This record gives sequence, structure tokens and C-alpha cells, in this order.
Amino acid sequence: MARCPICGEALKWEELIEQMLTLENFSELLTDKGAFISAFEEFIFMCPHCKEEFYGRHLEMKEAEKVFELLNDFKGGIDYENKKVKLKLTNLLALDMMLEEWDKRVKR
Repeated sequence: MARCPICGEALKWEELIEQMLTLENFSELLTDKGAFISAFEEFIFMCPHCKEEFYGRHLEMKEAEKVFELLNDFKGGIDYENKKVKLKLTNLLALDMMLEEWDKRVKR
């Protein structure tokens, strides 16, 4: 799971995406994976624990791609008016990864 590249504390994906909701074109970014990842890599996040800033490119891109997919799978998961993510993205991401691992083990 995502960790602050500065202090090492665990980060919640829903909080990271809420920071990105300040982008005027965020809803448009969800229509293009490449544009979303590019914006994610260049976005400056603030760690809620140490309050230091860092670029998104210092986080796991595989997880960011899965978050993009989850946001598109659950269309009503963002409250744009209140700039809140209603989904527990961190939990959904963990579940998705567990299911992928399970599939790998079952296929062996």
C-alpha cells in the first residue's frame, strides 16, 4: 500500500485522490488513463502525517492505475460538490490485490 516517501507512514488512497480533486479537469482525467497517470505523477501531494510535500511519481504507479480503474468501476464514488471520495479506495485496492493473488495461486 502507498506510503509517504518522506516519513514512511501509510497513506490512504481516498485522501490522495481528494487532494487531486482541486484540479479543475479531474473528472475529465478519469476518461483517459494516460492523462490521469501523467497528472498523478506531476501532482504535488501533502502527507497528512509529516505535512511534507512530494510528487505522485514517488508512489507506486501500479496502485495508481488500479485506483483509476476502481474510480471508473464505481462511477458514483466521488462527491464533486463537496470534494470527497465516498469509496474506501485503500480497502478496495487491498481486496483487489488479494483476489489477484488468489487467482494466481488457484491457477498453479
